[in-house]
Amino acid sequence: MRETLEVHADTSVPSPADVYDEQFVPALFRQWGPVVCDIAHIAPGQKVLDVACGTGALTVEVARRVGSGGAAHGLDASPQMLAVARRKHAAIDWHDGRAESLPFDDAHFDAVVSQFGLMFFDDRVAALREMLRVLRPGGRLVVAVCDALEHAPAYASLARLLDELFGTPVGDAFRAPFVLGDVAVLRAICRDAGLVDAEILQREGIVRFASVDTLVSTERACAWTLGGLLDDAQFARLEREARRRLAPFAGADGVIAFSMPALLVAATRS
Repeated sequence: MRETLEVHADTSVPSPADVYDEQFVPALFRQWGPVVCDIAHIAPGQKVLDVACGTGALTVEVARRVGSGGAAHGLDASPQMLAVARRKHAAIDWHDGRAESLPFDDAHFDAVVSQFGLMFFDDRVAALREMLRVLRPGGRLVVAVCDALEHAPAYASLARLLDELFGTPVGDAFRAPFVLGDVAVLRAICRDAGLVDAEILQREGIVRFASVDTLVSTERACAWTLGGLLDDAQFARLEREARRRLAPFAGADGVIAFSMPALLVAATRS
């Protein structure tokens, strides 16, 4: 999801990349692989690049669809993310690199995809230009970002709780993944990148964690939102308050589930 990831120095606990793969992927990201691949028209025999692939949630679905006659490539700037990705699918070509400077020739891929990374790129316009550059004429580009925070009600409630408990800088750090959830902003970025005919689609998704505590503890390890911002006592307070605030989203079994839609940029290179 993010192109940079802090190194986790204490090897006695899971790294942020492990937490991402074990918690965020099943709770949020795995469901989007088929959606992105459908919109990108991924088919057997194609050569496809997944940009900011993280631990490979989307890349694995790409590999399944292109089959043995195709080639799936995943690129990420985080060695920790790629280390986890390589453990799960050795046949995929994994690359260390940045979206703003892709290490591939022009018109190299039949499709280029990316999910939930664009929000964190240093230069979003340059990244989209690079994706377009390495795409062959007639190829498909599909990039997914989080929709607006208010469309993910439990996360919106948690952001307000963070404001109340610790101040708006902490709440705003949590809001970072949702900064492109505005169609007008996304269209402007696409226009500046040369994607003048891009469609912007909305698709529904569901976030599901085993409990409120699991959601909060996962966010604690999240390097791109709350990681490193709160101490143990503050997180204990957050857990207590979140159980109450997020109770309306939890079922009788304690599982918390709520809507989190995405916006998807879809374009065909002329």
